[in-house]
Amino acid sequence: MSLVAKIHRRFAHLVRELAQFGSVGAIAFVITFAIGNGLHTGLGVGPLTSNGVATVIATTFSYLANRYWTFRHRDRTGLGREYVLFFALNGVGLVITELFIGFSHYVLGLDGAVFFNIALVVGTGVATLFRFWSYKKWVFLPASAPHVDPASGLPEAPAGEPAPEGPGATRATTPGPAARLPHPLDRTAEDYAEI
Repeated sequence: MSLVAKIHRRFAHLVRELAQFGSVGAIAFVITFAIGNGLHTGLGVGPLTSNGVATVIATTFSYLANRYWTFRHRDRTGLGREYVLFFALNGVGLVITELFIGFSHYVLGLDGAVFFNIALVVGTGVATLFRFWSYKKWVFLPASAPHVDPASGLPEAPAGEPAPEGPGATRATTPGPAARLPHPLDRTAEDYAEI
């Protein structure tokens, strides 16, 4: 098998996820761009407020599209938990974009639609990298992650543990040490002799 085919097989899933995430992001950016420009240049609303309102609307679209299309194969850990985390991480992404817009407008004194849009594009690009990484890490968990209680947002206790006994006894919902996947460097010398 060629090296290119091996690389493609290894990363095909990630490439597909990135393409879908990029498509959702592009549509969300158009929503942000249209509403932000409409508020800022059309209605005279401040640049940070315009971008904030536009981002909240685009984030709602983005959550639904990513949950039910991009990351649909990942575990569902409760709509409330995912939505709150998604909005919190998008809040960090919004701050990143706002920093670029605010720096351009208030520090550099670059006023006008062209500079607003340049700062919006650059800030959104940096924020998008953060969002993709953070969604995969904390919002849309892989299927192998421990199940999360939708009410508390905490990992559930592993199945098969005996229930606590006695009056007022409760089971702790914090997980024990996570099972590690085997790593090639963890093999003993005898294992390599078999190869």
